[in-house]
Amino acid sequence: MTRPWAPGRSANADRPASAGLSGRTATRLGRRRLAATFARIRAGNIGPGLVTYVTAGDPDLPRTEGILRALDRAGADVIEVGVPFSDPLADGPVIQRATERALASGTTLAGVLDMVRRLRADLRAPIVIFSYANPILRLGAERFADQARDAGVDGVLVLDLPIEEADQFRALVASRGIDTILLLSPTTSDERLRRAASLGSGFLYAISRLGVTGARDAIADGAEEMVRRIRAVSSLPIALGFGISKPEHVREVGQWADAAVVGSALVNVIADAGASLDLNTRVEEYVRWLKS
Repeated sequence: MTRPWAPGRSANADRPASAGLSGRTATRLGRRRLAATFARIRAGNIGPGLVTYVTAGDPDLPRTEGILRALDRAGADVIEVGVPFSDPLADGPVIQRATERALASGTTLAGVLDMVRRLRADLRAPIVIFSYANPILRLGAERFADQARDAGVDGVLVLDLPIEEADQFRALVASRGIDTILLLSPTTSDERLRRAASLGSGFLYAISRLGVTGARDAIADGAEEMVRRIRAVSSLPIALGFGISKPEHVREVGQWADAAVVGSALVNVIADAGASLDLNTRVEEYVRWLKS
């Protein structure tokens, strides 16, 4: 069934023209942030790129704010902020447990966007909202797009967004100056790769293996070939994830992709730190180590 991504009357249509101006301005700057970040990576000025993922609200939103600041200080090139969802089918046990903790702390999509709005001016790194479709549809797709724009969100990745629906969603968020990040897997056909290349913006997110998320000891054997397939049909930057946990992984991926994505391993660092006072320090040290 096609989901209601098509633009309609905005929940904020009756706002005065000045309302949310700073958010719109921040988002216009944000599209330049993503482009500028990957331009620096491709120029070889900052080494292999690193995209970091955290689950918002784990352990709670106030501490997530501190975590995002720590990621930015450590030099994360892009920060993905995961929205907790009660049925995270694509996620492994580490992120599933983080999601449970975040939901237990009362985290909602609206709360996540409000957190991003408060932090946006203080963070250098582009911010990508990483969500399943359900939380966005519960909030209302157009309302989400408006609030994401006003928060200064740079890009959105909807984990379970079919390519067949991506054009409507892309139109919805692109009209607010926000990039649509599309997810590609090893089984994505060449035809769908070309379709994603035409619809995606900001960068393309390639997963190196099938299955749920989780740290691994080595990069999947077919990862390099997958990146080559994407390169053949798209000039967009490519970030590759699933299994990244060590500096050597980041360096290896950086030989053929624009950036590596660390998710479960970072979420595990946060889980191990729990409510300890050195949570942010541990996060910052881990990301600096990955980039070393």
